[in-house]
Amino acid sequence: MKQLMRLPLGIAIVGVLAFGSVGCSIAPPATFYQLQQSTTETASRDNNITVLLGPLRVADYLQRENVLQREADGSLSLSQQARWAGSLQDDIGQLLLRQVSAQLGSSRIALYPDRVGIEAQAQVVLSISRLDSGVQQPAVLEAQWRLLDAKGSLRNSRVLRFEEAHNGEVADQVRAQSELLGQLSKQLVTALQDAFPEQAVSPARKPTAAVATKKPATEKVESINIPVVEPVRAQEVYRF
Repeated sequence: MKQLMRLPLGIAIVGVLAFGSVGCSIAPPATFYQLQQSTTETASRDNNITVLLGPLRVADYLQRENVLQREADGSLSLSQQARWAGSLQDDIGQLLLRQVSAQLGSSRIALYPDRVGIEAQAQVVLSISRLDSGVQQPAVLEAQWRLLDAKGSLRNSRVLRFEEAHNGEVADQVRAQSELLGQLSKQLVTALQDAFPEQAVSPARKPTAAVATKKPATEKVESINIPVVEPVRAQEVYRF
């Protein structure tokens, strides 16, 4: 009798497991995203400044694998299919590193804590408290940065908020968030150029140009007076 009563329960469990396996098999695959490198103009002149970018702090709610969606009421939801391809914080740091290097015209830039062989003349301490968007919500970036010199003295600081529109698709939301980080990098480059203008050098100036100097064509050349040797005249002999 007990065996007969257990039979329907066993069949039900098997049915649930079978349904679950079928549901998992038809679930849409996850799509992975990375921040996009925006098109930026390279610096018109080179710069010799050495910059340490970081520490970089990203809000805890952004340190997730899934892409967050901002709802109309301000709440956040996790997208089940859209995910970040790796650490979002590392992706932000690498994007800012490339953007600042290109716009500043300097390859002497390192991302904290990788400072081997770097004696920084300037350091940018950055904190990002918000970077998200939604289907009907624009992409928003809220951050604060501080610019320090080699002695650790504060040279500049700013609290900012940027917004960027998109068409609602996740791919375009990622594009908009990347554009916001591009605006941030431009602000950092401007601050560095204003605080350390003496580090900029003209690309037309070459180290060898100062060595190989030519005298102008109008310069007078000192003449050396060399005595002219005249031929000796034959002496006349007079006979008396």
